[in-house]
Amino acid sequence: MAGGRSKRRMMSEINVVPYIDVMLVLLIIFMVTAPLLTQGVKVNLPNASARPLDLKPNETPVVLTVTADGKYYLNIGAHPNQPIDAKLVVATVAAVLKLRPGTHVVVRGDRDARYEQIMYAMVLLQRAGAPSVGMETNPNNPPQVKITGKS
Repeated sequence: MAGGRSKRRMMSEINVVPYIDVMLVLLIIFMVTAPLLTQGVKVNLPNASARPLDLKPNETPVVLTVTADGKYYLNIGAHPNQPIDAKLVVATVAAVLKLRPGTHVVVRGDRDARYEQIMYAMVLLQRAGAPSVGMETNPNNPPQVKITGKS
């Protein structure tokens, strides 16, 4: 067979090894960063038994944390573990509520925080346009309340 050329068949396979490598790297990144996203600011919540929020899947409420020393932290934004001032609280929450109306808004107040600071946090959230504000509590060991009175 002089001068005959053999035809090469086109290769119709996809090399998936690079994709697997990328997926493994992403998996490691998500495994490392996921616990960091859920930590937030540590506060001692007051004990109370209350009905939990009815959240839809993938719905994250806006949470304004008030620490014992009166600092505010917001769970949204670039730096959720850094204190935030009142003007930025109002602007950020207003922007979120404008983009996602109906988002739940919650205050996480440390049990040792001053009542005035908790109330001021609620006022800030109302200024931002929150129609209602919830309070986060620790459902473990709710206080036993006895109601006594004369009829």
